[in-house]
Amino acid sequence: MSEYPFDGTAAVPPDAIAAAWERELPGVPVSSIGVITPLWRAAKTLADERRRTLHRIGIDPGTLDLLSTLRRAGAPWSLTTRELAALTLVTAGAISQRVARAEAAGLVARSSSDAGRRAVAVTLTDAGHELVERAVRELLTHEEELLAGLPAEDRRLLPGLLGRFTVALRSQISDE
Repeated sequence: MSEYPFDGTAAVPPDAIAAAWERELPGVPVSSIGVITPLWRAAKTLADERRRTLHRIGIDPGTLDLLSTLRRAGAPWSLTTRELAALTLVTAGAISQRVARAEAAGLVARSSSDAGRRAVAVTLTDAGHELVERAVRELLTHEEELLAGLPAEDRRLLPGLLGRFTVALRSQISDE
């Protein structure tokens, strides 16, 4: 019989997971479970919901990332593939694949760039412009609704807390 206070309909509470590890491996630090487990669960829930929302909207995450990066660049909504790779934090190969798919769908156009002989500029087409604006409006409106249950003070504090945690986390990981 399980020691978890679990009825089969909800995730095991983090404090129950911590208590189980304290029982099974005495002396192992478990306080991180109270922070990391809810973050993992929130991230998974948000990722799953974003995937469903993008599917409903009719755009995949990579294409949205590409089109959004171009749209946020401002008129004339054009960047080199090198700039796109840097801004989206994906490899040049991944950008090439994303651009090829978006170009085949008529969402972007490629041309030579003034940035250099081998540089390629990627520019939003009218269809890409319309799709990204519609997709971003729908996605951000939906995600705003997801935050509606969070009190205003928590919404004000959470970005700073998560930002500081991310900086600390990256510092810890890069130091190893």
